[in-house]
Amino acid sequence: MKIIKSFLCFISFAVLFNPMAEANKAHHHEFIVGFEVQLHGVRQMRTGWADGPEFVTQCPIRPGSSYTYRFTIQGQEGTLWWHAHSSWLRATVYGSLLVLPPAGSSYPFPTPHRNVPLLLGEWWDANPVDVLRESIRTGAAPNISDAYTIDGQPGDLYKCSSQDTTIVPINVGETILLRVINSALNQPLFFTVANHKFTVVGADASYLKPFTTNVIVLGPGQTTDVLITGDQPPNRYYMAARAYQSAQNVPFGNTTTTAILQYKSAPCCIGGAKKGTSIKPIMPLLPAYNDTNTVTRFSQSFKSLRKAEVPTELDENLFITIGLGLNNCPKNFRSRRCQGLNGTRFTASMNNVSFALPSNYSLLQAHHHNIPGVFTTDFPAKPPVKFDYTGSNISRSLYQPDRGTKLYKLKYGSRVQIVLQDTGIVTPENHPIHLHGYDFYIVAEGFGNFNPKKDIGKFNLEDPPLRNTVGVPVNGWAVIRFVADNPGVWIMHCHLDAHISWGLAMAFLVENGKGLLETIEEPPADLPVC
Repeated sequence: MKIIKSFLCFISFAVLFNPMAEANKAHHHEFIVGFEVQLHGVRQMRTGWADGPEFVTQCPIRPGSSYTYRFTIQGQEGTLWWHAHSSWLRATVYGSLLVLPPAGSSYPFPTPHRNVPLLLGEWWDANPVDVLRESIRTGAAPNISDAYTIDGQPGDLYKCSSQDTTIVPINVGETILLRVINSALNQPLFFTVANHKFTVVGADASYLKPFTTNVIVLGPGQTTDVLITGDQPPNRYYMAARAYQSAQNVPFGNTTTTAILQYKSAPCCIGGAKKGTSIKPIMPLLPAYNDTNTVTRFSQSFKSLRKAEVPTELDENLFITIGLGLNNCPKNFRSRRCQGLNGTRFTASMNNVSFALPSNYSLLQAHHHNIPGVFTTDFPAKPPVKFDYTGSNISRSLYQPDRGTKLYKLKYGSRVQIVLQDTGIVTPENHPIHLHGYDFYIVAEGFGNFNPKKDIGKFNLEDPPLRNTVGVPVNGWAVIRFVADNPGVWIMHCHLDAHISWGLAMAFLVENGKGLLETIEEPPADLPVC
């Protein structure tokens, strides 16, 4: 398998932010690029123009041009990342954002000897933009990737790829902070290291009550910080990742990517990493690809490090269904353009609305400049039809959603609760739902249909985890809460890129509050035009 195509390259670099002494001091940054970038998890307080998704907060950057993302990081600490947010460029254009503790302070756990970001990804032995275009043309699901990767390398278990396998060195007794990021386009991933345990200490740039586990799982978009200690006999140990696949009868890449945790004092490896390449590393056990029980145990272990400031009184209470769908083949389409199930075209929706991006203006530009006809603000606060969401006999009338650019308007300072309900339309699946511009508390999750009479009693309002991406359980639900204190237009979407291309998204329009500090900044002079 060729790892680099002449027309496609892997671009990934880390950006390190080291705040100054004042813990809550604002720190301004600039990020100059020639492609649309989302600074994933950066809250972009009043700087929505730097959020990145094309036709949401900006128009695409034209070929040969550049755009400077100007933003402030305030009150965030930990692991975030950045990625392209146009078509499927994210497949190869991404990197880490590491926000270190302020000078003079320390981590809320023993200081590690080193920070090591690890980016899990997917590789197509083709141009991924062409893969998406073919899917849109045919209405079928896109081709699955040819490999998974760790730091851009598939690892030893794929043909012709062992020469450049990622190696992480470690000393006996040394503790490393692994900052694991799932940069894959369409696949949640299990990750583990042979014969070693992890102490989970953070996720999505928020610290957690530490807990120990042998394996972690991340949906696309999520980050997890774990401590790992060199407490095993000096040797070479595989670090490995493979798919968590919750949707039944759906093709996926059932392969394993590897890197190597290599002890510097191992007999094979003294004098340099390459001397150990002939010694086969120890292979770990990974969960079965459909091991939802492991995923559930892991996600339910997350607790905020301290008492959380969860809104207890609510101004907005939304119930949003998540589902795939099948559009009937238009009469003027030939059969080769309707290669979804039973001669249909795949689609997806929230509350039966399949999200359509505009093409002449970005949503934020249209809102800020009062441009009519670009969007409406009638996204429904609940599904138009109540049904047995996770049942097996869902009416075929629900398979074909409405298409529109519908936003939901929030007043500044609103206290918001959203119930995210997976559905069995076409197939149930674990959906990583990412909300731009905000962190939110995951106060509960469960299986089946959400029942407020029974399930509210399960809410954790004491120390729920603070995240920016939530894995909504397959055939289940999750409840999130946040305060709408960041004005602008913020998209909420599934981070499985195949699903967002089908319309599994919506957006919030958060109005300005009072005064300068509750009002979005004016657009920068170099903001791209359509």
